[in-house]
Amino acid sequence: MRALMKMKHGEGNVEIKNIKELTCEKEEVKINVKYSGICGTDLHIYHDLFTNYPPVVLGHEFSGIVTEIGPHVKNIMLGDRVTVLPSTAITCGKCDYCRRGFYAFCEGRKGMGYGVNGSFTQNVVVREDMVYKIPDHISMEVAALSEPLACVIQALEELETPKAGDVVLISGPGPIGLMSLSLLISRGVKVIVAGTNVDDNRLQLAKQLGAHSVVDVTKKNLTDFILKETNNKGIDIAVESAGHPNSVNACLKSLKKQGKLIQLGIIGEEANILYDLILYKQIKVQGSVAHSLSTWTKVLKMFEQNYLEIDKVITHKFPLTEWEKAFEVCFNKQGGKVLLYYN
Repeated sequence: MRALMKMKHGEGNVEIKNIKELTCEKEEVKINVKYSGICGTDLHIYHDLFTNYPPVVLGHEFSGIVTEIGPHVKNIMLGDRVTVLPSTAITCGKCDYCRRGFYAFCEGRKGMGYGVNGSFTQNVVVREDMVYKIPDHISMEVAALSEPLACVIQALEELETPKAGDVVLISGPGPIGLMSLSLLISRGVKVIVAGTNVDDNRLQLAKQLGAHSVVDVTKKNLTDFILKETNNKGIDIAVESAGHPNSVNACLKSLKKQGKLIQLGIIGEEANILYDLILYKQIKVQGSVAHSLSTWTKVLKMFEQNYLEIDKVITHKFPLTEWEKAFEVCFNKQGGKVLLYYN
C-alpha cells in the first residue's frame, strides 16, 4: 500500500512510497482509513520545524472502519466506525503524567505521524485502547476532526472556560481557531476573529460560523478596533492560534487588565514577545498542548450531543495522490480543515 512519508530530515523530503501491509497482534486493531486531516504539525514536519523520526508515515487526525481485530480485543468489533487517539502510540505508562492521563508530558512518548507511522495511508494498526467508537450520526469526515477538537476542548473546557458575556479574541482563523470559534459560539460568547489579508477566505468562513466580527489586521488597527468594541476596556480572553510572534503581541495588547491569554499556536522558533505587558496588565498566560484522557471522554460526549457545527470547518478533500495540492492549500491558508483520503 502507498503512504505519504517524511523520508529524511530537512526542508521537504516528503513523498509517496510503497510500504508493507500491516498485520494485527493479539491486542491490536486494523483500521481502514477513510479520512485524515492535515494538521499544522504536518506542515511543521514538512519544514522540519517539529521533532520527527524519519522515515515515517505522516498524519495523525483520522477516522476509519475496523477491518481486523486481534484475538484478545474485547470492546471493538469488525465494521465499527472509529477514531483514534494518536498521541499514545508509545508511552512509558509508568511516570506520574501517564498515570494521571497527561500522556503528552511523558518523556518517552512518540505519537503517530512523527514518532511512529501515521494515517496518510490505506490501513493502520493500533492498540485497542487507542480506538474510540463514534456515533452513527457523526460523519467520517467530522470524526477525523476528533484530535484537533480534543486540543480545543482541553484549552477551552478543561484549562480555561470562557463564559457567556465574555468577549474573546481568536487570533488566527485556521482550523483550530475555527473549531474554537464553534465551541465558543455554542456558549453564547461574543467572539472577534483576527487574521491577515492572506486569511480572507478563512475570515469569511469565521463570519459564516457566527463570529461577532472579523478583522483583517493588515487593513485595520486591531487594538483600536478592540477598544471600540469593549468601551476601552479590552477583551477578557485571547486565544492565540496562529503561532506567530505578531499574533501573540496583538493578543497581549488587546487584553484588558487581568485578562487571560490562551496559547494554542506553535511558533516553532525563538520570538520577540512584549513580555512586560504580562506584568503591567497582570495577565494570566495559559499554554495548552495536545489533550488528556479526560479530554477524549468529552469529545465523545460532544459527538453524542451533536451540537457543534464543526463540519462547516471542512472546506477541502483531496485524494492522497494529490497531497501536494492539499498541502499548498494549507500553506497558502486558502481554506479551513483539509482532508486526505486514500485512492
